[in-house]
Amino acid sequence: MKAVYTWSAILVIVFASVVGDVLLAHAMKQVGDVGALRRRAGLVAVIRRTLGNPNFLFGVTAMAVAFFSLLFALSWGDVSLVAPAAASLTFIGNAVAAKIFLHERVDRRRWIAATLVAAGVALLAG
Repeated sequence: MKAVYTWSAILVIVFASVVGDVLLAHAMKQVGDVGALRRRAGLVAVIRRTLGNPNFLFGVTAMAVAFFSLLFALSWGDVSLVAPAAASLTFIGNAVAAKIFLHERVDRRRWIAATLVAAGVALLAG
């Protein structure tokens, strides 16, 4: 039963991390070049524009959910399983989400890396 809790928490970590990463990336694309904005309007304008973006706030919330899920997972499972499984599955999820939601170009090398990572997770799980 402990394994079910651990893997459930890992899946929540992965989902929340991917959602958070996508939302934060989208928010920062909407904010634009923060260096140019800071030079033009100042640091307060950068902070105001960033914190005023709903995608940023939802992204930070999703990342907080991922963090607290990590704490639960570590209380149920071994760090030697939880940390690599969560990190590697998040890597795979980010590649897929970047392609689908952010319309990023994910080259063949990254897909090969994601496949190798998936194989590593399968070895961990078995």
